[in-house]
Amino acid sequence: MRRLGGGALLALVALAIFLARPETPAGPTGGWMAGAGVEARFETIDGLRVRYVRAGSGPTVVLLHGLASSIYSWKEVLPALARDHDVVALDLPGFGGSEQPADLNATIYPGLVLGLMDRLGVARTSLVGHSLGGAVAVSVAVKAGERIERLALLDAAGFNLAPADRPALLRLAAAVPAGVLEWLPTRRLPLWVGLRQVFHDPALVTPERFDEYLAPLQRPGAMIAISSLLVSPGFASAEAFAKQAAQIRVPTLVIWGADDAWVPPSDADRFVAAIPGARKLVLRNCGHMPPEEKPAELIALLREFL
Repeated sequence: MRRLGGGALLALVALAIFLARPETPAGPTGGWMAGAGVEARFETIDGLRVRYVRAGSGPTVVLLHGLASSIYSWKEVLPALARDHDVVALDLPGFGGSEQPADLNATIYPGLVLGLMDRLGVARTSLVGHSLGGAVAVSVAVKAGERIERLALLDAAGFNLAPADRPALLRLAAAVPAGVLEWLPTRRLPLWVGLRQVFHDPALVTPERFDEYLAPLQRPGAMIAISSLLVSPGFASAEAFAKQAAQIRVPTLVIWGADDAWVPPSDADRFVAAIPGARKLVLRNCGHMPPEEKPAELIALLREFL
């Protein structure tokens, strides 16, 4: 049996100490809601407790966040759109303050969005979907196109959801057994790595923003839910997703960060090619997070489009 060298042994000891130390809880979160003029509400949809907020009046817009994110990602966009729209933003199950089922499957999301619309009395709406929320928005528009007015896709997932096409960090997370992910006492390091990848400007990864992303990941069962989602069979191949997107018949705007290191800007062209009549706009000096990196520019584009 090969013996470990001194350097390797020290590295293993350091790793063991790192994993054994208790996780530092996230700081106070949710304070942004008062500034945005919203408060958390809950509905049970298809047996799952779903957190959402609602503000404003006028034509309805539903905001759908990305993977490992929450309503928080819309904190700048939501109050601006609420000046002349009825805005609903929800935490998809598995994230934020919504329920975190151990058997989470991506196929539940379209029906859940439509179920919340039914519960809130929303007959028709426009959808704004970011990242994973963009893929969900596409599925909703295909499933119930008669209920969708317009579709805005922000650095949307869809063509990269097959396991081999995902960002490396997600491939790694999917390869680790759910129980191991849940057992690991620290969420800080992978979250720090992930946020540094998705934000073009690292200065935007502030302590407040970090804690807002960290807190939901520290809830018991959070990592099991995310792991089950990543290995669920509900994600289509790029070819199947393109055929699905081709069925959309509503005005569609594709907005992308020019410096997105998570989902390549070339995927914006794939959306435009797949969805009849779709058009593309690119935000300069912006990574994967337009709602948080370029909120003023995004708000102007969305208000004009909607």
